[in-house]
Amino acid sequence: MVVRSDEKPEARQAVISPTRNDPLLHTLSEAVGGPLGEHAAPGIIRSGFWTPERVLVVLTVLAAVLGVVLKGYCRVNGWTTPQHFYATCYSDFPVLFKERGLADGVLPFLNANAPFEYPVLTSLIAGLTALLVPGTGNTEARATGYFDVNAVLVAVMWIVAVVVTARSNPRRPWDAAMLAVAPGAILAGFINWDMWPLALLAIGMYAFARRQPLWAGVFIGLGAATKLYPVLALGAILLLAVRTGRYRPLWLTLGGAVGTWLLANLPFMLLDLRGWLYFFTFTRDRQPGFSSAYYAYNLVAGRLRWAALDAPAVNAIAAVSFVLALVLIAFVALHAPRRPRLAQLVFLLVAAFILTNKVYSPQYVLWLIPLLALARPRWRDFLVWMAVEALHWWAVWMYLGAITSGGPATNNIDSPYYVGAVLAHMGAVAYLCVRVVMDIYEPGGDPVRRSRQDDPQGGDFDHAPDAVTVRSLERRAAPAPATADR
Repeated sequence: MVVRSDEKPEARQAVISPTRNDPLLHTLSEAVGGPLGEHAAPGIIRSGFWTPERVLVVLTVLAAVLGVVLKGYCRVNGWTTPQHFYATCYSDFPVLFKERGLADGVLPFLNANAPFEYPVLTSLIAGLTALLVPGTGNTEARATGYFDVNAVLVAVMWIVAVVVTARSNPRRPWDAAMLAVAPGAILAGFINWDMWPLALLAIGMYAFARRQPLWAGVFIGLGAATKLYPVLALGAILLLAVRTGRYRPLWLTLGGAVGTWLLANLPFMLLDLRGWLYFFTFTRDRQPGFSSAYYAYNLVAGRLRWAALDAPAVNAIAAVSFVLALVLIAFVALHAPRRPRLAQLVFLLVAAFILTNKVYSPQYVLWLIPLLALARPRWRDFLVWMAVEALHWWAVWMYLGAITSGGPATNNIDSPYYVGAVLAHMGAVAYLCVRVVMDIYEPGGDPVRRSRQDDPQGGDFDHAPDAVTVRSLERRAAPAPATADR
């Protein structure tokens, strides 16, 4: 039964219906009676208990349960190599629990000589959750218990991220369904702690959308203390501050982020500087990671007897590539006829970081899902991307099973197929970047701006006029026209 709200209609915002707004969902809805009727007024007319947020929470819980069910073989038979690869149920949680001393009560940063290759907050989460596992000893049962504890917390972070993503644009809450039911999140959400920084960045972007830049900075700083990539949101805010001439949101967000990051890191820098630096030295010295372009190149180079790329060479190439990508994104931000939206720029920056980075773990797909839901909420592109990522997810486990099992080649995936899957999933992300840039240059194709919105996540930048663009700089730099002598 539909109940009319006691509030005046003009006091509430209309909610965009996905079956009206998205071409794919509009077509698919024909199988169940067609899109929402023209006279329906979601958001203005309250629809009882099942609000969009509550439906999204239920969908997220079901997706999280499915994600844990997919780990069922390992939960029953143990987390051992190569079986956890072949069963596609690998997770870092039980592996790190057994191999980093967490099973024996070692707390990263708080115990001497216990280096941990993660930033401070992730290391603390890893150590403190180990204390919640009952029993003693390094057993498979306790490793599974450690997985279960962290899986519950990951599910909570997933729900938080979905809710704040929905609230970041009150007119389009259903876009958060991309995160709620994302196949990439179901498959990769329980590999590592990446759902934590994802949720913290989502909260930060929600706070920025609500014109609370200081709080946005606080949560971005917490996210950066968990995984570094949330700091890239500051780059997007910087570009919008330059374009609009509004620097107050930038300074407040930057101050909140830097202050919070220092509060989280400084005590451990003073307590154990070498342990604190281990994350950075480990990142610098490690060889190219699985599924990165550099690892794929080295596989091909090995077959063709070319020179392989070592860590210093990869570091240099990755740094130069990322800087070039930043310059290109900055040009787009200042050159486009209309100011880009915050979510579009954050998506491009994070995607550029992932594509150029020397590590591209399967769970990094999580970083982009909520950003795409805000930057380009189109289900066709999203589902095509998810299908490619699912293919890559299967390929990486089969490849790891092959190189760790020592079994005959006839029973394993050959490296060219794995390289093809790596190139496919990187190509899919690059395609999404192209689509986002096209939306920036042609706002008429942007699903959000077609909804008569400017920048729902932009906070103080929403509807702000331009102050500096590439065109304005060109006009200022152009010489004044010569005047004829009289």
